[in-house]
Amino acid sequence: MGYEIILIIVGINILYVSFFTLRMILVIKGYRLLASLLSMVEVFVYLKGLAIVLDNLDNPLNLAAYCIGWGMGVYLGCRIEEYLALGYVTLQVVVDSPELDLPAKMREHGFGVTSWVADGRDGKRLVMQVLTKRSNEQKLWMLINNLAPKAFVISFEPKHLKGGFWVNRLRG
Repeated sequence: MGYEIILIIVGINILYVSFFTLRMILVIKGYRLLASLLSMVEVFVYLKGLAIVLDNLDNPLNLAAYCIGWGMGVYLGCRIEEYLALGYVTLQVVVDSPELDLPAKMREHGFGVTSWVADGRDGKRLVMQVLTKRSNEQKLWMLINNLAPKAFVISFEPKHLKGGFWVNRLRG
């Protein structure tokens, strides 16, 4: 019976903390309704797990199981969020040659690109801003790496989007 309790505690904590992690990410990304619904399941799992742990505090292995389950839950929740790839990402790409036809090549691959020529320390630079779904982020990074391996790239996640040609296509 002792090992069964340990496995139950680990399993419940993995489930609870995965839900907790996902809920926090959903809140940060602005998915309030989905986060609220998930929180109801999360608190149910939490209370059931807490009751089991509190009823079995006499065994230090149960506390260790709680800690192990917590850590595994954080990891699993992050992996699930990566898999879901919620939201959008913007990459700002700076290359040292404004003559390159990179924006057109990136558009050929389905990415929306806004570009301009800027002044860098050592001369003119081509700056591009590319907005895409997070699920396409790795594809975009690989494309940039193939087309301009020495490019300076900054990646950030926009929280709110308004207007623009690609916004309607991105939401689809």
